[in-house]
Amino acid sequence: MTTPLNERRIANAIRVLAMDAVQKANSGHPGAPMGMADIADVVWREFLNHNPTNPQWANRDRFVLSNGHGSMLQYALLHLTGYDLSIEDIKQFRQLHSKTPGHPELGYAPGIETTTGPLGQGVANAVGFALAEKTLAAQFNKEDIQVVDHFTYCFLGDGCLMEGISHEACSLAGTLGLGKLVVYYDDNGISIDGEVEGWFSDDTEERFKAYGWQVLRADGHDADAIRAATVAARAESSKPTLIICKTIIGLGSPNKQGKEDCHGAPLGNDEITLTREALGWKEEPFVIPADVYTAWDAKAKGSASEAAWNDIFATYAAKYPTEAAELKRRVNGDLPAEFLAQADAYIAEVNAKGETIATRKASQNAIQAFAPLLPEILGGSADLAGSNLTLWKGAKGVESDPAGNYVHYGVREFGMTAIANGVALHGGFIPYVATFLMFMEYARNAVRMSALMKQRVIHVYTHDSIGLGEDGPTHQPVEQIASLRGTPNLNTWRPCDTVEASISWKSALTRNEGPTALIFSRQNLAFQTRTQAQIENVVKGGYVLAEEKGELKAIIIATGSEVSLAMEAYAQLDGVRVVSMPCAEEFVKQDAAYREAVLPSNIRARVAVEAGHVDYWWKFVGLDGKVIGMSTYGESAPAKDLFQFFGITTEAVVGAVKELTA
Repeated sequence: MTTPLNERRIANAIRVLAMDAVQKANSGHPGAPMGMADIADVVWREFLNHNPTNPQWANRDRFVLSNGHGSMLQYALLHLTGYDLSIEDIKQFRQLHSKTPGHPELGYAPGIETTTGPLGQGVANAVGFALAEKTLAAQFNKEDIQVVDHFTYCFLGDGCLMEGISHEACSLAGTLGLGKLVVYYDDNGISIDGEVEGWFSDDTEERFKAYGWQVLRADGHDADAIRAATVAARAESSKPTLIICKTIIGLGSPNKQGKEDCHGAPLGNDEITLTREALGWKEEPFVIPADVYTAWDAKAKGSASEAAWNDIFATYAAKYPTEAAELKRRVNGDLPAEFLAQADAYIAEVNAKGETIATRKASQNAIQAFAPLLPEILGGSADLAGSNLTLWKGAKGVESDPAGNYVHYGVREFGMTAIANGVALHGGFIPYVATFLMFMEYARNAVRMSALMKQRVIHVYTHDSIGLGEDGPTHQPVEQIASLRGTPNLNTWRPCDTVEASISWKSALTRNEGPTALIFSRQNLAFQTRTQAQIENVVKGGYVLAEEKGELKAIIIATGSEVSLAMEAYAQLDGVRVVSMPCAEEFVKQDAAYREAVLPSNIRARVAVEAGHVDYWWKFVGLDGKVIGMSTYGESAPAKDLFQFFGITTEAVVGAVKELTA
């Protein structure tokens, strides 16, 4: 039996905060918070294990609002349960520099676990949280003491389920048996354009059963039904659970509930007055009665839960001190104290070997060297492990060993990348994911989200240019590197040989303020000889690889496979220096003196060469310089023929320098 609407005072607090905040901002989405308030009431007050006084408590349950446009639902919950999110913060909804932006943004309000809004990515993040929890538990829990033991709860709507990424992520979640993932589907039948039956007629229940999920149904406005479904979801340990909650969007609004009118616009003052009457809510806007605050307050319960877990962890630390120290290190995101020295020793070894191999192979060698030192690495590839070369001798698939360190993601570039974002957000792991550079395009928005959220996710991309060869233009990336370089807070590395490849991996692993894209070749690349000083400068993103003979007249800038062309041109020219720029983002961060030393501003004769789109390089060569690269799509042919056909050759570089210095 559902309680009459005007008697649901506790849930109604969410409804009034949502409609008042949206009205004050004059923009936003009141419908979803009002429709999901009853579900949120049950989940947050009765099941969610969290501590508002310590939002970062390691063993908290994770909550993800995948339908992020309903952000006022989450802000109301955080405020009511006692997080550091005041009523003034709620009043500042959608305003500049507020803690309550239009969609939940990581780092703005305490208790926000991930940035959501691009539909479908929240649930994919939730799959990542659940995967991380299961893997970390398998790696650290003992038969007698469980120190990693928490659920991931996710709310989503019709839009999330229409997005293809939901299929990618949820299909894998079923295959991996992520039993601690509980998803509530706000089945209200409404999207921005109206009633969804005209464009979304899937049998969602059968779809998720086919993925290997437990599927339950509940009246989204009946607390008893929601409670019973949640108990059943938590009891099913081998399958994730989808609870299909039939709801009415904007419930409480007499004239707009059940309609698209309340989806993405304020209700209006007159309708809010009527809604208050329907809810039996007497208070002024942004006023919550003391007894309602008391009913919501989770601080005491949360502190007690964390204290109980601290006792369990203390017992664990006494009995298993090595594991406890390791778990703390990993959850804190710290690398082992000796890692940097070990990495530098490996780089020196690589330099001494001087191998001419594909940088994808150099990447695999780096993984083989670094992964045994970093048990927090959780690798993976979208079905191309044998081509991306992301497997290593100690790799163990989580599908067969829950304590493993590698995920076979299948052909799911977008899902894989968003799941990896969730893994990184959870803590305890550094994920890397891989595909061909061309198919970064499928993952593009999740790559952006890793950068937006400043997460240490390593995006490994191989087969990096027309050098891919015979597979042709569908598989040959042209504009992708420029797209990655244009992404704020993303470091993009395109190394030219084994030394640069190993340094790029070290940089990615040590960078904890954002993601890194590592771009590697299919074909063998010539080893370049360097001094120790040059090796130390590689990490700066750009450095002088070859000093000019005589007076400096021109500069050749190159990356990746084209560095060898630059060096061949260098051998034929005087007064020319070669600058290798494996990571332009790092180079531009260097001080002015260093940048001037590498690229003296008085030398205008500059040639950039890269087998990607030419447009990126004008900012380094100036409009009076020359760029040798691609401005069209590729062709199907052996790599050597393609470089010749598209004029990315030693001869072209020599000719460009001579023209500029004539």
